[in-house]
Amino acid sequence: MPERVLLGIDAGGTHTDAVLIVCEGKTLACPLQAKVATNHQDLPSSIRHVLAKLANDDKNRALLSKVSDVTLGTTLAVNALVQGKTSPVGLLLTAGPGLAPERFALGDAVATVPGGLDHRGVEVTPLDCSKVASSLAAWKSQGIEHVACVGKFSPRTPDHELALGQCVQDAGLRVSYGHRLSGQLNFPRRIATAFYNAAVEDLHARFLDAVESVLAEFGIHAVVRLLKADGGAVPVKLSRQEPVQSILSGPAASVMGILALTPEVASGTSLLLDIGGTTTDMAVIVDGSPVIDRNGMLLQGRRTLVRALASLSIGVGGDSRLTVTGSDNALQVTTGPMRDGNAMAFGGERPTLLDAINTIEPELAGEHGDRERSQQGLEALAKTYAADPLLLARLAVENAVQKISRQAQTLLASINAHPIYTLKALRSQSAIYPERLILVGGPSDCLKARLAEAFKLPVIIPDHADVANAVGAALTRPTASLEVYADSGKRQLRAPRLDHSESLERTSTLRDVKERALALLSEHLAAHGMEDVPVEVLEADLFATLDDYGTSSRDMRVTCQAQPGIAGTLSHADCAL
Repeated sequence: MPERVLLGIDAGGTHTDAVLIVCEGKTLACPLQAKVATNHQDLPSSIRHVLAKLANDDKNRALLSKVSDVTLGTTLAVNALVQGKTSPVGLLLTAGPGLAPERFALGDAVATVPGGLDHRGVEVTPLDCSKVASSLAAWKSQGIEHVACVGKFSPRTPDHELALGQCVQDAGLRVSYGHRLSGQLNFPRRIATAFYNAAVEDLHARFLDAVESVLAEFGIHAVVRLLKADGGAVPVKLSRQEPVQSILSGPAASVMGILALTPEVASGTSLLLDIGGTTTDMAVIVDGSPVIDRNGMLLQGRRTLVRALASLSIGVGGDSRLTVTGSDNALQVTTGPMRDGNAMAFGGERPTLLDAINTIEPELAGEHGDRERSQQGLEALAKTYAADPLLLARLAVENAVQKISRQAQTLLASINAHPIYTLKALRSQSAIYPERLILVGGPSDCLKARLAEAFKLPVIIPDHADVANAVGAALTRPTASLEVYADSGKRQLRAPRLDHSESLERTSTLRDVKERALALLSEHLAAHGMEDVPVEVLEADLFATLDDYGTSSRDMRVTCQAQPGIAGTLSHADCAL
């Protein structure tokens, strides 16, 4: 009997994938996989369909019933952001003296509320909520249901944010608080973090509701986790509170899948390209460890306070819509960023990148749908412009490859502009340059030769590349985090999540608190059967204070977590996909 059975589910904009990983000792095998089309109007049906394909006979149903851990990855949120299809958000900002907070705002619904705190969290200007109700009423009439409340220095004292949030709730709207998403003091990034948290909350909740309801239908009552942007997996209850942490869940699942399926990434630098139906996700792996974006997750040009793998998502995929401009010898074809359903090869109504590939690569038609229908779509589009359909198809593919190549260079340049950190360590060299491309995703085989030429690099497509994200989700280790608060004046150290309090030496330093926080987390993990798990400090903050008698003390906060990673690797011999 298997010791453990792991279920990985990856919900993308085009397909929903699932795999089962069977663990017996140190041996891992992957006997089952399934892939279905994602139904955005009925997410539960997509999850139900993919699990039904896994459990297609008595033997497989018995195996599915033994699932002990379920881990999810999804690109639904990042796809929605790329296409501009997230929920509209209102921003309530308060900052007090200094730069006007509007210069850091996002979206069109922004209101600045008088009031502010100083850097110690002490109120310097009382909060004036007299005009908040009218702003909320106007937003509500425009269909805005989510509001982000963000105050400068709110991690020091959240009272102003909480008061604004109460106004939002009284108006019947949903609220995201900046101070609950990060304890760091970067006001512009906290605004972006809270804004995107609110923007994806509905989509995030619908996805998790769909998964949990269908798992119950199949009698699966296992622990369910969702990948975060940094490659760690957290319980869905926590993920529901901070949906922004999982916006880049899909790219993280890609990276973890590559670590599990591609032994070549153990040395040198690899550029990962996950070419899906809606987006192409990019990341970098150095000596077997993903590169981290230490500056915070980047979304639509804005930095957040979310720790993430260094990745980039662009609107180029197999289902990307083709747009033709110009005429005669000046024709231009743009691929993406929008997706309007499936490729015509799979029943869609408008030609896409995959249809263009099918038109110029007929030998791939057996794996990529109905080639004749793809050709018909390109012919109809070409007729409108009195053009050659083969020319339009070539221009579409060239445009896609150019976009991928150009944005990959942008990602590499941004990584090389700063000290390079991976999940394991700080890199010593000043810059990295890829030695190989790793391609996964449905259309990857179609574009292999063209991407090899564009990048002048060897290309590897691992076995089972089309379900790499689901494999990565299944094998990602669960992570746990811990926040520790220490006050040298009160001589107390607290870990609220553990309901733990202990005395603290008045001379304790931030380094002392870091060491104690890591020790407490390691003890907590060991008590739950997770021994010898690497732990790391994510955030550390010290604030010097003076009491009424002029006595100095240190207010310190440390956040640490179990380091993300994978539970094991699948060799070709072990993987029966």
